[in-house]
Amino acid sequence: MIKNSEIHESAKIYEPVNIYGCRIGRQVFVGPFVEIQNKVMIGAKTRISSHSFICSGVEIGENCFIGHGVMFTNDKFTEDRDEWIERKTVIGNNVRIGSNATILPVIIGDNVIIGAGSVVTKNVPSNTTIKGNPAK
Repeated sequence: MIKNSEIHESAKIYEPVNIYGCRIGRQVFVGPFVEIQNKVMIGAKTRISSHSFICSGVEIGENCFIGHGVMFTNDKFTEDRDEWIERKTVIGNNVRIGSNATILPVIIGDNVIIGAGSVVTKNVPSNTTIKGNPAK
């Protein structure tokens, strides 16, 4: 299902997918079994591999690679755990995220490589390679 989204005519989307309320730039590739929620922006020439989940409030820069089964979250709770606040995640340009990584609400700089299976819990500066759980 694709609805209420701005998708550049040069983007390639392989269904089945759930895409709604987002913006997808030129020459973006989206593999099958991907969900992209509202308020997501995906920059030009980015590739989203199959079985990935991109929740609302995520911004992905240009020329990025999101591996298979990457999960983004936006649901950090407050200290008392009673109130849910949507948090944003910002991914810079030329970022490579390995398969099955989990990305919490963080800011990731440009030219970053994130190893497969990593759990990213903190901001990542540009030109860095991280891996592990938690990713370092």
